[in-house]
Amino acid sequence: MMDEIHIGTTRHPLSSLSAAEILKAAEIVKNTLEQDADLHFEMIELAEPDKANVAAHVPGTKLIRQAWVNSYSPAQNGVTRSLVSLDSEALLSSTYLPDAHPMIAPEEFGEIEEALKADPRFIAACERRGIEDISLVTADAWSAGNFGVENEKGRRVSHVFCWVRNDKLDNHYAHPLEGLNATIDIRTGEVIDVFDTGDVPVPRAASNYDRTYQATIREDLRPINVEQPDGVSFTMTGDQLNWHDWQLVIGFNAREGLTLHQVSIGGRPVLYRASIAEMMVPYGSPEGAHPRKNVFDVGEYGVGRLINSLELGCDCLGSIQYLDAVLNDREGQTVTLRNAICIHEEDTGILWKHYDFRTGRRETRRARRLVISSITTVGNYEYGYYWYLYLDGTIEFEIKATGIINTTACLPGHPGPYGVEVSPGVLGQIHQHVFCARLDITVDGNMNSVVECNTAAEPMGPDNPYGNAYRQTETLLVSEKKAARKADQGTQRFWKFKSAERKNHVGIPTAYKLMPMSTVTPFISPDGPSGKRAGYIYNDLWVTAFDPEERFPAGEFVNGSDGSDGLPKFVESDSDLVDQDLVAWHVFGLHHMPRPEDYPVQPCISCGFKLMPVGFFDNSNVLDIPWERNAASCPAKSSG
Repeated sequence: MMDEIHIGTTRHPLSSLSAAEILKAAEIVKNTLEQDADLHFEMIELAEPDKANVAAHVPGTKLIRQAWVNSYSPAQNGVTRSLVSLDSEALLSSTYLPDAHPMIAPEEFGEIEEALKADPRFIAACERRGIEDISLVTADAWSAGNFGVENEKGRRVSHVFCWVRNDKLDNHYAHPLEGLNATIDIRTGEVIDVFDTGDVPVPRAASNYDRTYQATIREDLRPINVEQPDGVSFTMTGDQLNWHDWQLVIGFNAREGLTLHQVSIGGRPVLYRASIAEMMVPYGSPEGAHPRKNVFDVGEYGVGRLINSLELGCDCLGSIQYLDAVLNDREGQTVTLRNAICIHEEDTGILWKHYDFRTGRRETRRARRLVISSITTVGNYEYGYYWYLYLDGTIEFEIKATGIINTTACLPGHPGPYGVEVSPGVLGQIHQHVFCARLDITVDGNMNSVVECNTAAEPMGPDNPYGNAYRQTETLLVSEKKAARKADQGTQRFWKFKSAERKNHVGIPTAYKLMPMSTVTPFISPDGPSGKRAGYIYNDLWVTAFDPEERFPAGEFVNGSDGSDGLPKFVESDSDLVDQDLVAWHVFGLHHMPRPEDYPVQPCISCGFKLMPVGFFDNSNVLDIPWERNAASCPAKSSG
């Protein structure tokens, strides 16, 4: 994943493919598939070895390395999915999927825009809006979904939304071209249709965030410096990380981006694999072309391919360890994304404290967490992925959403019911960001069960004369269909994953609980064209028996999909979940009605979840944290 030092016996079985391995995988497919010379590659990723083989691997011995390769021809539809051996340089299997569409590649964003801007119909529509310099027009390549449009059937289609700049650095999202849209065949470059249905004036007032345009910059905020003069408390060996009692492997792929593997604490496993396996963003307006604004950013674009190179002292603060990410481009060559993953420590306040007023003794311990993060730009939005490991055994994931809201135009003062006017004539529409975490659970071993925990008040009566009694009950979720669940704040509901192999000192199975902190209510109909493709969003928790082929909640190939693949299909067999190898799928997200304060650039809004130990330890596992007084702390001297 970082350098060529990863190649060979120094690597972990779950280490991401190196540059050399990606090139080799592409070469094997090129040399063995009977396709044209212009073969394109959607994704080349590690074919993760069987869990038993990973467990049996002896560090320092030779690895058996295989790769999945998704390739396609620009001359025809469909995707070929191939499994290759990097050791024997052989094609192990190959399946042609004629109805599958590859993700929209980063290289295709510019091609789609240029094809549109060369179309006479589009040029004429821009001229009717007073736009003479077509070079200042921008078009975002949205996935087109599956709306049953006759002349789109069998094609790989992008539906575009358009804006215009006042000058080359201007924020183009301030100037939406409402009512001007088009559909484009990505494979052929043909502009299928240009839709010019709007008479809404183009808002031309500038709303810029770039420092170049700022007339004044505040000078009253002084630096906050994070210093670790004795160095960091974590160690890295390649992509294997050790911090406090935590151990894990950091992974990366073009589709999911940042992944975590074999997460354990004190040598005891908690998660075999963790990732954000899908992100779906449905917009709420039925007007014009806006019903088509429904994207699956993971499955239709690949967040790993759009990841940022992070900047020291800006994106990450303190003593930073960066990891580079290597992936393939469309031609099968390698792209190295420098500083794609950031690892650092943060102070998070008090870990625990008690003052014994009888003895006068004060005991305080400071908390800290290890942060593993990356940031992806998908069109107008930035998504920061933050995995946190805490001293007490908690794992937290947080998404920070920032960037620029997707804008359209309205008549000034008349935004309509589906959005907010954030600036005169500029509308931000109501929408949601719905994420799905895939968590391969291994709490003290591969055999786990899941129970639902609810709290209820007991009725007043002889056993509860004062009306103060309430208690928590647990319900074993015995099969996949029974484990398709919604959160319930009214019962303080959470889900607990308990070990079948280990008990704590009071004889209770060790466990971790999933705390649903950011559930969202979907408002798109499950019977609509977008809802049919997103069946996973209608539950907050799904639990499935582990199947290596069940990787993504909306299916393996999402672009142009019909909704027949994904979590609702996975649970049709209703497999047993008691003392099994379990995968938890947690759906969470953001419900976003934009505010004027979100424009022209949106301050971070966040969502996420926690996994917390419940009887995993026999007592507090942070009693051994040393007492210390921070030597750098001092009086503020803020007066006068």
